[in-house]
Amino acid sequence: MNKKKLNALGQIEDEISHCDKCSLCISRTRTVPGEGNIEADIVFIGEAPGAKEDATGQPFCGAAGKFLDKMLISINLDRDKVFITNTLKCRPPENRDPLPSEKLACRDYLIRQIEIINPKIIVCLGRHAMADLLPEQGLIAQLHGQLIKHTDNRLYLPLYHPAAALHNGGLRTTLMSDFQKIPEILQKINQ
Repeated sequence: MNKKKLNALGQIEDEISHCDKCSLCISRTRTVPGEGNIEADIVFIGEAPGAKEDATGQPFCGAAGKFLDKMLISINLDRDKVFITNTLKCRPPENRDPLPSEKLACRDYLIRQIEIINPKIIVCLGRHAMADLLPEQGLIAQLHGQLIKHTDNRLYLPLYHPAAALHNGGLRTTLMSDFQKIPEILQKINQ
């Protein structure tokens, strides 16, 4: 276990737990900094915590999380091997879309987490994560399932959000198909 990484991520988690950079600190029950393997090859980044995440402090623990777990199992991965977080670390009221000011308030935490973990692939789950990390790239409907090397020299894979696939059955097949590309991408990177 890399103690330097663990300590650095612990420092960020502590900062998040005391954060008051935006008004979400008033309505949150718990912060949701993220969790998983600090040596992960893959970081999954969603939009924001939902009600169950706000109650538990664990990312992707509701219905969308169960679908994410199912997709991870389909490619022989589990949560122990990846790191999962969100662009926002607190739940927006009524699960509304994140405001630009809220994303900006959390951005430094997310960028620092990525820098510390230093994954081989960053999977943007949904349009908000993609727009936050790849603002000039376009729409997720055009880019889902395509590996993008960004100006920061990191590799990004935009995918539809699991919650979107649960609400729109047509996206489910697309997301499952795109998800199956992850092992092949990792294999190519590791060669």
